[in-house]
Amino acid sequence: MASPDLKNINIEQLQRFGGLELLAKQVVEGFIVGLHKSPFHGFSVEFSEHRLYNKGESTRHIDWKLFGRTDKLFTKRYEEETNLRCQLVIDNSSSMYFPEEGMNKIQFSVYCAAAIMELLKKQRDACGLTLFSAGIEKHTQAKSAPVHLRLLFNMLEQLLSSHDLNKRTSAAKALDELSEAIHRRSLVIIFSDMLDNSGQSEEMFSALQHLRYNKHEVVLFHTVDKRQEIDFDFANQPYLFTDMETGEKIKVNPAEIKDFYQKQMQAYQLRIRERCAMYQVDYVEADIREGFHPILQSYLTKRQKMR
Repeated sequence: MASPDLKNINIEQLQRFGGLELLAKQVVEGFIVGLHKSPFHGFSVEFSEHRLYNKGESTRHIDWKLFGRTDKLFTKRYEEETNLRCQLVIDNSSSMYFPEEGMNKIQFSVYCAAAIMELLKKQRDACGLTLFSAGIEKHTQAKSAPVHLRLLFNMLEQLLSSHDLNKRTSAAKALDELSEAIHRRSLVIIFSDMLDNSGQSEEMFSALQHLRYNKHEVVLFHTVDKRQEIDFDFANQPYLFTDMETGEKIKVNPAEIKDFYQKQMQAYQLRIRERCAMYQVDYVEADIREGFHPILQSYLTKRQKMR
């Protein structure tokens, strides 16, 4: 089966591929093939399920069958010995369901999260999932057991089929809650458009700092439709714009406010970048029109630095 193009996936295609987990496998297989033809060919995306036995440690978990074949002592690796604990965090507020036609931000986040989960599984890392809007909606601790990963894929599939209107964001509250909910040092990967309707942007940045203070490594994928949300690329005609979180409507001609809008958005984006740099949070602009490869490459780059 050919590897699917994430930029063009929709619900019907997801069903045709047989579910999100199978789709993620196809995406990752295509990505790994691409790695060998790119500057990223040095990344390792496979880990042995065994490690060499160290003299003096317990012999309880030695794989004697493997010893019989290789004449070397290896111990089996278990969940608590995973290389990495990763918490995938997805903003599920109403603004993430923009645009209303084609790939939206929530779909993009789900597909990318599923692909990262597949990479984590290949690397025998533990994975957890957190969904938030005004607060944490769902949260699972990081585990690597197959049954746990199937649960996470199921949670992501349910997220694709939901669309709650007028659901606001309070990233500050949710990320503060998350800082206390993750009990062991983890890589925290956040997918969010950072459009916080709570009016607490400073608190939101403080919440990112809180995660770092608790010794977590943090990657923020600032999920945007760059053409429309940053560049404000609309035809020169009147539009009725609706705030998807509050329901507020405004009728404007984009050409009349484009320069002002772009300056405001660029200033806000720069502010996010600067605060992330200040708190040592990895910031990545995740344009939903650019596909998943930049996301997976950014993940592998971060993981490689943590080895």
